[in-house]
Amino acid sequence: MNGNMLRILMMLMLYSSSPAIFAGADGVVETCSGIVPMRYRNDKISITDFGGVGDGKTVNTKAFRAAIFRIEHLRRRGGTLLYIPPGVYLTDRFNLTSRMTLYLASGAVIKATQDTANWPLADPLPSYGRGRELPGGRYMSFILGDGVHDVIITGENGTIDGSGDIWWNMWRQRTLQFTRPHLIEFMHSRHIIISNVILKDSPFWNVHPIYCSNFVVRYATILAPADSPNTDGVDPDSSSNVCIEDSYISTGDDLVAIKSGWDEYGIAYGRPSSHITIRRLTGSSPYAGIAIGSETSGGVEHVLAEHINLFNVGVGIHVKTNIGRGGFIRNITISNVYVENARRGIKISGDVGDHPDDGFNSNAIPVVTDITMRTVWGQNVLQPGLVKGIKTAPFTNICLSDINLYGSLKETAPWECSDVKGFALKVSPWPCSELVSTDGASLCSANY
Repeated sequence: MNGNMLRILMMLMLYSSSPAIFAGADGVVETCSGIVPMRYRNDKISITDFGGVGDGKTVNTKAFRAAIFRIEHLRRRGGTLLYIPPGVYLTDRFNLTSRMTLYLASGAVIKATQDTANWPLADPLPSYGRGRELPGGRYMSFILGDGVHDVIITGENGTIDGSGDIWWNMWRQRTLQFTRPHLIEFMHSRHIIISNVILKDSPFWNVHPIYCSNFVVRYATILAPADSPNTDGVDPDSSSNVCIEDSYISTGDDLVAIKSGWDEYGIAYGRPSSHITIRRLTGSSPYAGIAIGSETSGGVEHVLAEHINLFNVGVGIHVKTNIGRGGFIRNITISNVYVENARRGIKISGDVGDHPDDGFNSNAIPVVTDITMRTVWGQNVLQPGLVKGIKTAPFTNICLSDINLYGSLKETAPWECSDVKGFALKVSPWPCSELVSTDGASLCSANY
């Protein structure tokens, strides 16, 4: 076990054994529990009741679909818990239904088959207009909830395994015909909890709530190799009242990426992501730890990320958009972040991300304002930060306070800034002149 992994595991144990470490001034630890309360189900069934076999060889698709059909049509008062006992349960993709708990026992694995040739397709998301990777539709997610409510995926740290390597190889060989499937996706859904599970080797993004509200991810472990393409951890997308906390994520792309649609399609759909909370998150990624964008055409606002620990990342905090996106990014607060071993500590940029097609409006300029980052400490950070707005629409009210980002050498590379207005207080190394303002410093101090 290398030193970084040992440090991460020690930090996770510290989280679980000492919850008051991140308590507020009144000593109370803030949690997501009020957003979606955990529900107890009196009615319980097991996948084995429907012929499920956890031998790692039998395909259990019929068993999963029959069990969920039973839950959907009997409609027990208070819902039903579907129990997955220890074992490896191979299955094709399946849909969830309302008022159910998918409960994975310790040692239970729900594993996707590798039957990619017969994987069903879905229409493009309206806020994207096409698949995220390729034009046209997209492969349906491995586990999908569409138009559902009161759904819980939990257990005793059982595993949902997306068998992603076959999809990653197709991506590398450029043999994909459509966009890869997510591991877990909820659409048009509300009151969802994912907790106490391990998510492993997703073909594409791991958890994708889109057009959702009241969505919680807690005590989750999300894993994929560092070279696995586009295996984002959790991507809230055109969703509100989302909370991600007390989790460990190590994947091949952004750990958390907040989105709200792609160029003209996201602008037309017009549903922002708002009131997103991320706290007590630990992880590593060759890309970003906490990302906003780049698909933000419906707008992103009211985001709080705090008590974040990042190791071996490309960029610690990345706010990204582009000309043609439209929309807005505003009222973002990120605090108490530790970054170790990173190419760049902070990046706020207006020239990131591609376009779905040639139909985007080059006059659709995103508005980026009111971003506060405070108490960010980093070591072995090659370059502390880049803040580059759009020439015709500079980013405004960018507040940096109590920021310390150092490289491994005595001299650290300088900040890079352009087309931005903001202020700085107690930032080392000292940032660029665009982020220095007497009036702003007082406001920054008040926020701090």
